[in-house]
Amino acid sequence: RGQLGSPTLLLIRDTEAFGAFSVTTIHCSNGFYRTGETFFFSFSPELKAFRWTGRNNFFVKGDIDLLMSGGGSKSGLWLDGDLRYRGSHACETFDNETLSPWEEFCIQDLEVWGLA
Repeated sequence: RGQLGSPTLLLIRDTEAFGAFSVTTIHCSNGFYRTGETFFFSFSPELKAFRWTGRNNFFVKGDIDLLMSGGGSKSGLWLDGDLRYRGSHACETFDNETLSPWEEFCIQDLEVWGLA
């Protein structure tokens, strides 16, 4: 099912900073993985954290063409493989607001940190 490994911090900046955190490593998968410790965060205009609601288990799914986190009727955060298409929507997994001021955002900076 999911690999544990290092906790992962995904940090994105467009005009604001936002991202996702999980206790497991991001890896290619056919289905969603991770645990209820996954959460979204944003700094617009102050720090907000969006934790797992328990409504579903759509934490993270990814391969070379797509990275997606959160789900339900729409994905909470998604990036395509070449970063040309990316977006954020409210989702049932985290009951989050759109993380960026825009549903389709422009990436100024993107960092992924494996934490020891």
